Amino acid sequence: MTESEQDRHFAEAMARFGGALARLARAYETDADLRRDLEQELQVALWQSFAGFDGRCSLSTWVWRVAHNRATSHMLARRRHARRNWSSIEDLDIADDAPSPLDAAESGQAMAQILAIIDRLDPPDRQILLLYLEGVTGADIAEVTGVSADVAAAKISRFKTMLTRRFAAAGEVS
Repeated sequence: MTESEQDRHFAEAMARFGGALARLARAYETDADLRRDLEQELQVALWQSFAGFDGRCSLSTWVWRVAHNRATSHMLARRRHARRNWSSIEDLDIADDAPSPLDAAESGQAMAQILAIIDRLDPPDRQILLLYLEGVTGADIAEVTGVSADVAAAKISRFKTMLTRRFAAAGEVS
């Protein structure tokens, strides 16, 4: 691929997905300075990746795959030093230590609470749920993450059920 084609694909990707990539960086990195670094890393990785883009998958799938792989690598490198314990979505119990959704909603922090829950997940589950929150289809999530569409759907369903139970416990859902 020529450099001008690489630049054209990058420009199109940034026009279509720039805001979503910024949200992805925000979900993976809470520190503002490190988040800006991650956004730049995502852009560099994406531009570099277009040298090998052959169109065998959609632009959307390519962008999400590159971005999530880079963001996961960033997170793993940072977390190795922090030695935090991750949980799979099947093992996560948010009822005990998280503030109630009512409290979070009253202070305008409902999405922050959801992202805090996602932050506790291991990278594969985190990737699936962040793509879901960006409105990526189940088939595309499966293609990007390498899991089956059924596995992705099951994890999304568990997450939605967990949130529904949590919000219902606080009186948010009737």
